[in-house]
Amino acid sequence: MSTLLQIAFGEMGQREVEGAYHNQRILEYAELSGIEHIHDDETPWCSIFVNYCCHQCDLPKSGKANARSWMHIGMKTVSPEPGDIVVFWRENLQSWKGHLGFFLGFNHDLSQVFCLGGNQGNSVSIASYDASKVLGFRRVSEEGFRQIPRPVLKEGSRGEEVVKLQLLLNHLGYNCGDPDGIFGSKTTNALRLLQANHRLAVDGIYGSGTQNALESFRQS
Repeated sequence: MSTLLQIAFGEMGQREVEGAYHNQRILEYAELSGIEHIHDDETPWCSIFVNYCCHQCDLPKSGKANARSWMHIGMKTVSPEPGDIVVFWRENLQSWKGHLGFFLGFNHDLSQVFCLGGNQGNSVSIASYDASKVLGFRRVSEEGFRQIPRPVLKEGSRGEEVVKLQLLLNHLGYNCGDPDGIFGSKTTNALRLLQANHRLAVDGIYGSGTQNALESFRQS
């Protein structure tokens, strides 16, 4: 079992407190994740819980309380594995509302998705949801964003090494969109900004200088 799921399972049973009092552990999820405007346990907290778990593992997080904020975090996957994040729409597809949790599996006919999450029956629990309401699956693995690409990469490069670079850039806060393995203008611009912020040659090319800088970020 991944460290991420171990942390999530460790919180099983945490539940909202009815009335004027609040479960302090749920408030800690928000505080430790840097979501400062949450001061009660009635505000929908499914995203807050996932943010907390990812924060504890030093994994990418959305930093926001709304479920759909996770649709651009980590890497999109169509072959979900236990521990991936599953995002659902709520009320209607165009609404801003949603729900999310950690994917555990499907039922026998793939019509239901089982996930472990917060604010499920007002608690951290396992629940099943309609698979037709899945907006997407996102992967924030312990390994993926830590892998340092080795070859020189530049606009026009393609493949798994580009995916590694895009995961790293997104994790460091330099948004280059969904990691798709295509080194396009978004990746170039994100890399240029990183280079500028760290006094590297601003050429938009992933070479030895940028590689060494990313190695130092990983070790720090």
